[in-house]
Amino acid sequence: MTGANSFQVSGYGPERAGWTRIFARDSVARRLDWPILLAAGALSLLGTLLVYSATRNRTELNQGDPYYFLLRHLLNTGIGLALMVAIVWIGHRTLRTAVPLLYGASVFLILLVLTPLGSTINGAHSWIQLPGGFSLQPSEFVKLTIILGMAMLLATRVDAGDKQHPDHRTVLQALGLAVVPMLIVMLMPDLGSVMVMVIIVLGVLLASGASNRWVFGLIGAGTAGALAVWQLGILDEYQINRFAAFANPELDPAGVGYNTNQARIAIGSGGLTGSGLFHGSQTTGQFVPEQQTDFVFTVAGEELGFVGAGLIILLLGVILWRACRIARDTPDLYGTIVAAGIVAWFAFQSFENIGMTLGIMPVTGLPLPFVSYGGSSMFSVWMAVGLLQSITVQRPMSA
Repeated sequence: MTGANSFQVSGYGPERAGWTRIFARDSVARRLDWPILLAAGALSLLGTLLVYSATRNRTELNQGDPYYFLLRHLLNTGIGLALMVAIVWIGHRTLRTAVPLLYGASVFLILLVLTPLGSTINGAHSWIQLPGGFSLQPSEFVKLTIILGMAMLLATRVDAGDKQHPDHRTVLQALGLAVVPMLIVMLMPDLGSVMVMVIIVLGVLLASGASNRWVFGLIGAGTAGALAVWQLGILDEYQINRFAAFANPELDPAGVGYNTNQARIAIGSGGLTGSGLFHGSQTTGQFVPEQQTDFVFTVAGEELGFVGAGLIILLLGVILWRACRIARDTPDLYGTIVAAGIVAWFAFQSFENIGMTLGIMPVTGLPLPFVSYGGSSMFSVWMAVGLLQSITVQRPMSA
C-alpha cells in the first residue's frame, strides 16, 4: 500500500477512494483510533475554557475583547483538525516520500527566525510575525520532521528486508539529520524545544532497534554537553535564572521565582474540586504570568481542583496509551518509529509543562499539548494525531 494507493484499505476497491471514505461507516471511520481522537478533542475544548478564563479580564492582552483568545483558540483547533484529516487522507506512507522536502522547509523556516524576520517573545527569539497579528513558531514543526526524517532513514532497509536492525552508518545519518535543526534552535535560544527534540531522538532510537550503545552514548554525550553549555556561558541570563530558581525556590520570590511561586499558590488553592470555572482568585487577579500558554495548567488546578487537573492528566494518558498500542501493533518499522517518536514528544512535553507549574521541573516555556493557547503548537500536535490515525487506518486488518 504505497504511492497513489496508499490510502486504500485492504478489502475495498479503488471505487471507494475519495473524501467519502473518511466518513464511510464501514471503512476509515471504523478504523480510526477513537479514544485518541476523543481525548485530544476533549483536551482542546477544555483548553478553550481555561484559556478564556485566563484572558477574559486581561485587557492589555485581549485588545478589549474578552472573547479574543477564546475564538482564536477555537480557530487554531479547527485548523489543527483540518490538518489531521488532510494527513489521514494523504497517508503517512505517502508523506514518507515527501520527507526530504518537509525537512528542508522546516530547516528553512527556523533559519528565517534568525534573520530580521524573527521576533522575540519571553526571551526566546523563536517566532516569525505574520500579517493579522498571527505568529509562527517553526520549532514546533521541526519536532515532526525530525520524527519523520529519522524514521525514514532508520526503517528503509529494515522494512525492505535487507537488515534486521539499523546499522551504525544509518544511525549516524539519522543523528546528523536531527542535530542540524537542533543546533539552529539552540541559537535562538529555545532550550525547551531542544530538550524535547533530544527526548524524541532517544525514543526513536529505542523504537528502531538500534544498538543500546547508541542510546547510552547519547545520554552520556548529552550530559557532557549540558555541563559544557553551562560552563561556557552559552545560556542567556534569563535561562540561568530559571534554573537557579528551580534549584532554590526561595531565591528571589518576587523576581525569577515569581512565576513558579504563584503557580503553586494557584494550584494549591484549588483543593479537591476547585473554586469553580471563571472564579479563581489567582486567575481573576492576574497573578500568574503567561497563564494562557505556559501556565494554563494552573487555571485547571485552581478552578477545577484536583479532579479537573487529574482529568487533564488522564486524557493525556489515554493518548499516550493508545499511541503505545499503535507503535506495538504496527507491522512495519517506519510506523512503529513514528508512533514511538510522538509518544516520547507528548510524554516529555506534558511532564515538563505540568512539572514546572508544580515546581518539580525548571521553567522552559513549553506549552501543554492540546490545552495551551498557541497556533503552532496546536497545529503540530493535531498533525501528530493525524499521523497516528493514518498508521492505524493503513494497518492490515489482520495486524
